[in-house]
Amino acid sequence: MSASAPVAPPVPAPMPAPVATREPEPAMRLGEADIVFERSLRANNYRLTLRRDGTAVATIPARGSEREARRFVEEHREWLERARARQRHRPRAAERWVIGTHVLWRGEMTEIRVASVGDKPQVCLAADVFRVPQVEGDLRPTLEAHFMRRAQVELPARTWELAAATTVEVKQVSVRNQRSRWGSCSANGTISLNWRLVQTPDFVRDYIIFHELMHLREMNHSDRFWARVEEVCPDWREAEHWIKRNGSLVGL
Repeated sequence: MSASAPVAPPVPAPMPAPVATREPEPAMRLGEADIVFERSLRANNYRLTLRRDGTAVATIPARGSEREARRFVEEHREWLERARARQRHRPRAAERWVIGTHVLWRGEMTEIRVASVGDKPQVCLAADVFRVPQVEGDLRPTLEAHFMRRAQVELPARTWELAAATTVEVKQVSVRNQRSRWGSCSANGTISLNWRLVQTPDFVRDYIIFHELMHLREMNHSDRFWARVEEVCPDWREAEHWIKRNGSLVGL
């Protein structure tokens, strides 16, 4: 999950020559930190974010300049240093999952235990039981494949349910292996969700779905968008807080 600094006010400068959305700009050094500049035709403000791999990204709005973006980065040097410090201290998911490893499942850190051995070995996470080829070695690829299959059933069903409740028209729901997002949507009514949502608490899963549904009404992050989110998901701030604290446990 990326961290974001306060954004700058909208930029009134003349529109530059057309460029591709999210076009990378030259990188700079801020102390020991790499800063990558990206121009976005959809952005109205300068923005500084920190990716989970430690790379800082400065977004240049459509009417902005790299010079002003560099000044904006310098103004937020202290924020970036604090964000990096927080990132270093966040808990991380285990690389290898073996019997006894605790993994995030349904919002709780849950121990992988042996359920049965023999010809049909199984492991369990709380009350959920999963078939595995063997109980020895790294169980992560097998368990994540099980999680993905659960997500492909559960997440679209929940999305259609919440879409009906909010009278938002959705054309398609897909479940994907997204590495840097919990969800996304397109203007044509397609919502894509990260399968890792099945590892989160229900209120976080629902918040992400509501978030994408409201984007089908407001394709931005304006005050009007967040007002719509507030209407359908009053506890969205709690969900955002959970994501910031625990997103690293699933690699986001």
